[in-house]
Amino acid sequence: MINKIGRSSCTSILIGKKATIDGSVIIGRNEDAKTAWPKHLAFNAHRHIQDNTFKSKDNKFIISLPHEAYAYSSTPEWTDKYGVFEEDGINEYHVAMSATESAYANDRVQAFDPFNTKDGILEEAMVTVVLPYVKTARSGVERLGKIVQEHGSAEANGILFADRNEAWYMEIGSGHHYVARRIPDDSYAVVANQLAIEEIDFDDQDNFITSPGIQEFVYQNHLWPQDKPFNFRRIFGTHDDSDLAYNTPRVWSGQKLLTPSIEQDPESFELPFLRKPDHPIAIEEAQRVLSDHFNGTQYDLTKSKNKSNATYRPISVATTQESHLLQLRDETMIHWLAMGIAAQSVYIPFYPQGTEVPTMFKYGKKDFTSNSAYWVFKEASVLVDRNWSKYSTYLVNTQKETNEQLVKTRIDYDRKLKTVNDKEQQLQLINEANKKLASIALKNYQDLISKLITLQTEDSPLRFQMDPNL
Repeated sequence: MINKIGRSSCTSILIGKKATIDGSVIIGRNEDAKTAWPKHLAFNAHRHIQDNTFKSKDNKFIISLPHEAYAYSSTPEWTDKYGVFEEDGINEYHVAMSATESAYANDRVQAFDPFNTKDGILEEAMVTVVLPYVKTARSGVERLGKIVQEHGSAEANGILFADRNEAWYMEIGSGHHYVARRIPDDSYAVVANQLAIEEIDFDDQDNFITSPGIQEFVYQNHLWPQDKPFNFRRIFGTHDDSDLAYNTPRVWSGQKLLTPSIEQDPESFELPFLRKPDHPIAIEEAQRVLSDHFNGTQYDLTKSKNKSNATYRPISVATTQESHLLQLRDETMIHWLAMGIAAQSVYIPFYPQGTEVPTMFKYGKKDFTSNSAYWVFKEASVLVDRNWSKYSTYLVNTQKETNEQLVKTRIDYDRKLKTVNDKEQQLQLINEANKKLASIALKNYQDLISKLITLQTEDSPLRFQMDPNL
């Protein structure tokens, strides 16, 4: 491992605009690393910086950046000791980015083009050095691609980009080689810690972007037959037994939720990168995918029989730091953020163009504190986990009530904003909305925590009663 907190073991989703109910482009991901590793929310202002140099704290990667940086939202770590890890956000030009979906490249490819662990770009730096400097999803892919060409990559990764028109998924498969695939408007992709992009059409530059010389690299080193379709997954990816328990079941689960008409095997290496949904996808269904723990199936981790002997790794797990969905449509931008475990949290529809971060979303360190949004949601999770069958109903009811209030509040403020033309007044409304949205979620979860603690006073092993009158 390169960084001390370990690489993210995430799950990602990308949805084209004709595959959603409202024409939105949506990308999202669960950021998984540790069970107790807080995240914050940040709104980064538009800046002009004369000497704009980025130096990684994780390795020796250094890059000179443009003098002008656009405003963008992000979710940085509670500490930058091991790197920034801003991870996801939407900038002022309606470009969304999520980085990264950690992946693994096979040994034979790495033998010819190894990862540059010394001073190549890592996950921790990607959002910081790309998102503030691009105006389209495609230009995001191209900017990151040039960085990989010039500096090398320190690891295999998948990176999500979107704007109001399209979504792109980019995969880095060796020290200097990568491909990117535009998600067809009528399709979606679910990705889980594997290089997933399949056949590359080098003549279709509208839908594919590749590193210079990737074909020559593959053929000269005898990594794939020249008379066979160029399959990036097969050439650069892994096909290990561990994939069948850890990775492919998550893709199977996501596709099962969105395209239930097609029966597939959770241990199949042939699950397609792209699928068309059976029905147009709502944002709530995308949230359901990222919250999935094989709900209602024999593999559900909340079943007692699976606690110590689980068959497959689900999408939503205890190591999730935060889950996000970045939604773009016309002038609408929504940074949906669920702190902690997606299955036990709620997605708050923040305005990414805000300038004032709600107070409790700025706080939280490694050890529990009550003034941190991250720790509020984690505390509720811990209390429910003490007895899932007994307490999960209280969680589900809180989630339902909170989601309804959040969506209504967001719609109310969207309507208010349409009546205001003054930029300063719009910004005041946006900051007010973000504060109110955060307050609704936190208050409801604090009420849930109070209820759970009160109920659990009866669960003490020291309870003893023989005579009800005593």
